Amino acid sequence: MGEHRGQDLFRLERDTIGVAGPALMNTLLAARPAGPTERPTFKPIFGRSISKQESALGMRALGQDVRSALAQAQTRNAWTTDLSGRWPQVGHRYLRDLVFGQDPYLLRMFAGRSLQLLPHMTWTSAATVVAACPRRPLPGPFHRITGRSGPGDMSQLAAMSTGKVTYRDRRHAMVLYRRLAAPICLLISTLVTSAMWMGAPFDDDTPDDYILYEAMRLLPPSWNLLRFASPQYPALDDRIHHDDDLLFLNLLSQRDPALWEEPDTFLPQRWKHLDPDNHPGYLPFGHVQERCLGRHMVMPLAALLLGRLRDNGYTVDPDQTFARVPLDGLLGLSHVTLVRRP
Repeated sequence: MGEHRGQDLFRLERDTIGVAGPALMNTLLAARPAGPTERPTFKPIFGRSISKQESALGMRALGQDVRSALAQAQTRNAWTTDLSGRWPQVGHRYLRDLVFGQDPYLLRMFAGRSLQLLPHMTWTSAATVVAACPRRPLPGPFHRITGRSGPGDMSQLAAMSTGKVTYRDRRHAMVLYRRLAAPICLLISTLVTSAMWMGAPFDDDTPDDYILYEAMRLLPPSWNLLRFASPQYPALDDRIHHDDDLLFLNLLSQRDPALWEEPDTFLPQRWKHLDPDNHPGYLPFGHVQERCLGRHMVMPLAALLLGRLRDNGYTVDPDQTFARVPLDGLLGLSHVTLVRRP
């Protein structure tokens, strides 16, 4: 950040250009839509493309599951769940159990955090092995948040993934389930962890949305957008070569001193006067023309989880004064201990 913040375009590698200027970002991202291999969630699975119909069905099912989870979160058991401990792991487990707690064991495994931390070939190999198993997945476990048990209330996303006859279809369905289920749990728990580390305890009159917008500004879980080399880009800027891939770095644009007052300071109240959908350089959910549909699920669930922590007096352990932010595909703190104040 010290080298490139404030620059609109710079060379990162021989064949990779970094872009952080908001005007140039808009121009280049509007030049063409993202290709199939540039969409992390819906890129091809084992060489098999995901159709627009299949992706739409998956997002619709996930949206229904999130709405159901928000309603379930009002139950007594959901309110009394202990959220102290190591984050974002605790938050991930809470969201997995809330949204996907009734799903078959072998599917819930793919919504867990452990596979996210393992190499790509490991979890794809797990999908290959599980898909080869001819038995039907076991019924879901006792749902520790809603207090129900049994297989009858599996998520809509799980219903899409079960009943596949061929090995190839089962493997495809399991990987797609993981791509939709695991990231929403991981992203939200990571975002809420960042917010708690940077700002807790919060003023009572600060809205949850302001806190989340500011956490996504300073530590955006999705901190870059990749576009592979295309002929449209050199035609728009002669600093870009025909074989240059582009890395759009909202991690930089969201800390640009020309765009933000006190850019390195956590100031949730700034969002009282800013529009998160239109502020230059603010792209936590991608470019306006292809904004991630998941934002309509992320924000309500994140506000629910953050509000639960605030209402019940959780804060960062006073004895913890240091936390790491690994440079990874999903940017966030790796270990923050939350405790409940007396």
